[in-house]
Amino acid sequence: MNLPSFIWLWKIAAWSMGLSLLAYLMLAVTGILMFRARTLREFPFINPFMGGNRGVRSLHYIIGISMVGLVMLLLVIGIVGTLGHFGSLGHSSHLVAGLIVVVLVLLSAFSATQIHARRAWARPLHVGVNIILFIGFAWVSLTGWSVVQKYLP
Repeated sequence: MNLPSFIWLWKIAAWSMGLSLLAYLMLAVTGILMFRARTLREFPFINPFMGGNRGVRSLHYIIGISMVGLVMLLLVIGIVGTLGHFGSLGHSSHLVAGLIVVVLVLLSAFSATQIHARRAWARPLHVGVNIILFIGFAWVSLTGWSVVQKYLP
């Protein structure tokens, strides 16, 4: 195919992946703060800076929504870029790793919306999925590095 260079697309993907990993780290920190505030009933560090547990929870939701958007952007970039460059999908294990990460992120987001005192299953599912997501992000990062090498001149 005689297509223009997709290097600009890969730059967007690199930034999106970096921001997704940063969001994941920030979600872990805010999640731990919420857990501590809930189990200790008082967490003085949170109150003066973030408006109590409510502020941390709102921040956690905003970062989570942002991460979902970034991961979906990465999915679109991966599909468009790969189809544009190769004409088909499935040239490496990066596709499988990416799809698994997308599913885990969406499952995490869904389980977050279900967390409630009456739904005891939602919080352990949310935390468990996010622990597995760490492995998924590591896998997609490693396979992504090998994909990047194919596109560089």
